[in-house]
Amino acid sequence: MVPYINLVTGGAGFIGSHLCERLLERGEEVICLDNFFTGRKDNIRHMRPNPRFELLRHDVTEPLLVEVDRIYNLACPASPVHYQFNPVKTIKTNVMGALNMLGLAKRVKARILQASTSEVYGDPTVHPQTETYWGNVNPVGIRSCYDEGKRVAETLFFDYHRQNGVDIRVVRIFNTYGPRMLVNDGRVVSNFIVQALRGEPITVYGDGSQTRSFCYQSDLIDALIRMMDCEAFTGPVNIGNPGEFTIQQLAEEIIRQVGGPSQVVHKPLPADDPVRRRPDISLARQKLNWEPKIPLQEGLKPTIAYFRHLLGK
Repeated sequence: MVPYINLVTGGAGFIGSHLCERLLERGEEVICLDNFFTGRKDNIRHMRPNPRFELLRHDVTEPLLVEVDRIYNLACPASPVHYQFNPVKTIKTNVMGALNMLGLAKRVKARILQASTSEVYGDPTVHPQTETYWGNVNPVGIRSCYDEGKRVAETLFFDYHRQNGVDIRVVRIFNTYGPRMLVNDGRVVSNFIVQALRGEPITVYGDGSQTRSFCYQSDLIDALIRMMDCEAFTGPVNIGNPGEFTIQQLAEEIIRQVGGPSQVVHKPLPADDPVRRRPDISLARQKLNWEPKIPLQEGLKPTIAYFRHLLGK
């Protein structure tokens, strides 16, 4: 089989760089596209010498023409701190980025995967969340630029599929963590680890009873590639770890693993913050023969080690 030529948008980001790495390990070619708003050159530096790796500095809101077989559309700031920094740009990245990549896929007849999100479910009234649930999203809140942007991107993907026959795949990614997360991205796992390593108080918003499900990056990457390799299944499909933890439990586990003097402090819950979040992954098990393998306690170890090295702690 001739190796696929893959375009990975957001390829220098946390998830994108791990995906580029895995695709190279499979013997495939990778064009890594990033505008470096949240992506980092350090994430991909070790891949640059590989002759099957190419870096393209580009913004997905601008048209692009390259010859590729597969497109993984991951480009978008994914943490509240970054997607709320410039909400109009976030919407443009989600909507115009999807339009540009779908247009490219249509022209070159590439298979294209959209990295959607559990945020399409909003603050869910159904638990756990299944793909048939339409969500409970505030269309005018501070998170709407991301939540509604991803929902529109899904709409565009399925309209391009129905109208133009574009070969699409849509995955809804739940909380993912691991090495190469940004120190300042505002995500709960990285926040807690950085605070614990610095000996600072661990900031828990609300009473800590709200829940999340945490998927280690290698499990997610496995699912993305399985989805792209899967024939005749468009999704959407939930990808995440169904193990459900309260935020308080996460804080306590990180304090236990890091050690040090950190204590939990509570602050008011932000607007529209989901109270419960857990994927039903029955469809992923059935269609992709996939389920996560790395429990939270194990995945935290390399993640903490990464931040310890990064912070010199």
